[in-house]
Amino acid sequence: MGRFMKNFRKKIEERIENAVNEATGGSMGGGSGSGSSGSGSMNQVEAQRAFENDKPDSMRKDVRMISGCDDTQTSADVSNVNSFQLPDPAGRAGGACTSTLLNILYKDGQTPEDTMSFTEVLDKMRINLKENGYSQIPQLTSLNPIDVTTDFTLVPSDATGGVRRAVMIGINYVGHEQGELSGCHNDVLNMKKYIMNEHGFDEDNIVVLMDDGQHTSPTKSNMINAYKQIVADSEDGDTIFLHYSGHGTKVRDESGDEEDGYDEALCPLDYNDSGLLVDDDLFAILIEPLQQGVHMVSLMDCCHSGTILDLPYIFKPIPNEDGSMPTSMKLDDTINLDGLVEQFGGQAIGLLVNFLTKSLQG
Repeated sequence: MGRFMKNFRKKIEERIENAVNEATGGSMGGGSGSGSSGSGSMNQVEAQRAFENDKPDSMRKDVRMISGCDDTQTSADVSNVNSFQLPDPAGRAGGACTSTLLNILYKDGQTPEDTMSFTEVLDKMRINLKENGYSQIPQLTSLNPIDVTTDFTLVPSDATGGVRRAVMIGINYVGHEQGELSGCHNDVLNMKKYIMNEHGFDEDNIVVLMDDGQHTSPTKSNMINAYKQIVADSEDGDTIFLHYSGHGTKVRDESGDEEDGYDEALCPLDYNDSGLLVDDDLFAILIEPLQQGVHMVSLMDCCHSGTILDLPYIFKPIPNEDGSMPTSMKLDDTINLDGLVEQFGGQAIGLLVNFLTKSLQG
């Protein structure tokens, strides 16, 4: 899990139970599970309202990510990143998420005649991936809620001015004995063509890292430098697009800040010598220093990428029990929201506990 992607319900279970008992004089009994399950949807609505009202201004940045996280892949269970080995792709080409998205948005170099909502695009991605034998469930995450019923656009609709910059990384791991991919370079080049032709990105403002012998090599230091530079160069009104196509993984947390014991990580070309680029690094490099008013969009096409930027709102195109599609994002119930708020310099909200106590007392 990401830096703050901890088991929220488990962590506050005792606090909720205490709040229930205090509010009801112990009359509800049965623990927090029974106390909170009956009003889950109401808790979500009120929790979002409290979160939006109380979170600090530093969290009101426009950051969003589309990811193609393979939830079924076995995690790399290692205690030392130096012993990490790339997973065997079993003959698969990399970048299934990127190629699927482009097949929907830019098939044969043409955009669709009819507009599609975020919901429709992500659902089409899910269906197409499944039809092609992939178990990935694409998802949209963001720092602030997005109306997923509105027309999909890779660049936010209100990003109408400023400079548009991109860092695009494709790693095929050429020459590696295990884990070599075959589609990541093509994904970057195809996505580059799309953002230039359809979203007005100037080639001079696009940094490409690929292990093809022609572009800057996607080593860990080069990736970090490119990420730092694009954030430093961008100011209010500018747009950042980040694209990563390569391997991602989960490794045992060495810093002790992960309740589940794992860090999510990207796999640079030189991971054997320089190590992985873990979620803690990405948060510190990309999110914390980002100026207000900059629009950041990320497409992370790798395994275990769903929470790698630690964004609290999430939408997954998984049909409801009645077959309908969800129509809104929700707060990710695996996030330690208080920890996330505090990281941005705000005060802990005690979100669900406060709401539950107020509801029971009212």
